[in-house]
Amino acid sequence: MQIANGTLVMVVDGAKLLLFKNDGNAKLPALSTLAHEKIDNPATRDQGSDTPGRSFSSVGNGRSSLGETDWHQQNEDRFAAHAADTLDRAATGGDGIIVIAPPRTLGELRKRYGAKTTKQLLAEIPKDLAGHVTDDIVKAITAYEP
Repeated sequence: MQIANGTLVMVVDGAKLLLFKNDGNAKLPALSTLAHEKIDNPATRDQGSDTPGRSFSSVGNGRSSLGETDWHQQNEDRFAAHAADTLDRAATGGDGIIVIAPPRTLGELRKRYGAKTTKQLLAEIPKDLAGHVTDDIVKAITAYEP
């Protein structure tokens, strides 16, 4: 896939957001960084301090346990919502948008895309490249077949 000059590229996972703009051309993309954010999101065992709750039946001796809250996943979902909002605010030029994120994060982003983002979306690439260098990101985009 070729990306035109001015195309926005957002690479995000549950804790890191990278927003780029293509300052090059379709044949030689050159990604410049517009935004870079990272949050600290420790594992659930490090965030929660209590055991899962219990439920008692109002009739008889029945008991059941409640599922433990996944604080880590809640923080990742909250960060995905923030990333979608950041992307919608940056989507002003109408040159197109490419989003690269792990499949679960892509699902959360899709729920929260704004009108400008939806209108300009060119591709969604289901890969986790938030920890990679820009050369790897450019390779993933150029190798992508919609």
